[in-house]
Amino acid sequence: MIEGQNRKIPEKPERTEFETGCSAIAWKTEDGKHLWGRNYDFNKIAQGSRLTYLPEKTRFCTCEEKDGELKENAVQESRHAVLGVGTLLLKDSPVLYEGINEKGLMGGQLYYREFAHFEREYKKEKIPLQPVFAVMYFLAECASVEEVIQHIETKVALIGERILGALPNVHWIFTDKSGKTVIIEPDRDGIKIYRNTMGILTNSPGYEWHRTNLLNYSQIEEKDRETLYINGEEIKQCFSGTGALGMPGDWSSVSRFVRLAFLKKYYVKGSTEEEGVTNLFHILQHVAFPLGLIEVGDPVEVTPYDTKTTPYDYTVYTAVMCAESLRYYWISHKNMRVQYVDMEELIKENKIQQFELGEEIDFLCRNKKE
Repeated sequence: MIEGQNRKIPEKPERTEFETGCSAIAWKTEDGKHLWGRNYDFNKIAQGSRLTYLPEKTRFCTCEEKDGELKENAVQESRHAVLGVGTLLLKDSPVLYEGINEKGLMGGQLYYREFAHFEREYKKEKIPLQPVFAVMYFLAECASVEEVIQHIETKVALIGERILGALPNVHWIFTDKSGKTVIIEPDRDGIKIYRNTMGILTNSPGYEWHRTNLLNYSQIEEKDRETLYINGEEIKQCFSGTGALGMPGDWSSVSRFVRLAFLKKYYVKGSTEEEGVTNLFHILQHVAFPLGLIEVGDPVEVTPYDTKTTPYDYTVYTAVMCAESLRYYWISHKNMRVQYVDMEELIKENKIQQFELGEEIDFLCRNKKE
């Protein structure tokens, strides 16, 4: 187990009344770099949430029972080193929201409100996997999207076992160096595995619904509308951007998916990793939650470790990863300067490390004299 993680967190009732966001997108640059990025949209972030490096052979658990005991077959030892944002506050295992491993597998969990469903019964020969530990498990054990699919189909059972009094309503997206992206959705009629997707995920409803909904926006393109001839009149185009007329502009899951789909189709890819990362940050800003416009009610703490709770959902941080360089880039709500951690350097040191997300406002003065 991870040393020093012995605190017992009391169970509290599940908080179900609020709506949260999150958007994710897979990307490929012109020089063949594979990127994955996401917005973490919520009205808080758990205490101790940091960018966390977990080396190969880190012990972790896949399922805890109500009394804190571990289920049989629930303790694992990671095959791969992992880097991602999460917390080490739980007694027996790290919890990651998203991340990348040393093989270039990237991905994370997003909210799946009112649709997520997990069975409590499972075949005993399978490894019981609580949703909260899924990101850690797949990144620690799988080298590729194909291995993620194999583990879901044959090795693990995603089960409806509560932790901290709650059952996370989430679905998942993973991508790798091949460019393949898989989406996993736990529905009432079983676990849905969507292979070879367009590499975009937001929130409810499910991926297949969002995909079909794009037919309502088939008129959107990058080119401006032509001169209009109507009722004997010739009206010449006098402003730009008309090709995107009808693009939804709100922050609902449905509208964010539509925007991401067309941004992915038309946005300049970038000729290098650095350009691609920069462009992907710009894209994710188009679906970011502005602070103050998505009210979720009075701040509520689900556990004693919730921090910085506000009455509004907002984009707490945005992350972008690269499968080839193994770099994890991020910006936070208050600090828009791009920071990154190089995983290859961490692998050499071979120890658990954590990095603050850096909430301090950071401006650079260009004419300041030393």
